[in-house]
Amino acid sequence: MSTFTFDQVVDTVMQFPAEQQEMLVDLIRGWRIENRRREIARQAHEALAAVRAGELKPQPIEAIISELRQSLEEPE
Repeated sequence: MSTFTFDQVVDTVMQFPAEQQEMLVDLIRGWRIENRRREIARQAHEALAAVRAGELKPQPIEAIISELRQSLEEPE
């Protein structure tokens, strides 16, 4: 199997016609969206399993929103 550096891939893609570059961008965007969907689904299944196992307790939506807002305001 051949391996390419990122720079080699970029150089190659730069040689593609604009239409093929756009097609590649659309393909990559689709792959990323699908991968993110799978990750969200995996996390949801894990959370449901944790709730069913008693490891997580349901919370009122207000508490969840408050916690999310607080985490967004905290510096990283």
